[in-house]
Amino acid sequence: MRLTKKQRIELHAKFAGRCAYCGCELGDRWHADHFEPVIRLADERVAEQPANHAMGNMMPACAPCNISKGRQTLEGWRQWLSGHINSLNSYTPIYRIAKAYGLIVETGKPVVFHFETVGSLTHGQA
Repeated sequence: MRLTKKQRIELHAKFAGRCAYCGCELGDRWHADHFEPVIRLADERVAEQPANHAMGNMMPACAPCNISKGRQTLEGWRQWLSGHINSLNSYTPIYRIAKAYGLIVETGKPVVFHFETVGSLTHGQA
């Protein structure tokens, strides 16, 4: 589904020009993400769940969030993000050092996405 210019403007406005996931301001190069994944097969033109390829299933996303989320469901992505604290502690010495010097504070808070706290400014909220 290629969005029209009007649809992109509407989608951009859905959360006041902010990423639905992290809440950062969207720049010029933002992505239209499928909230519920379409999941493309090996042939990128074939969608496993074509019903999810609809405007009501689209969320404005910054490139890092959309790329990170990829094909994952929202709950799968939430768990994946939460699990990174353990891997950072295990495999990233600079993270452990920064934490030891108080530059990083782990809160243990659950992952809560921007859209879950603010709500949509347009009718078709996911």
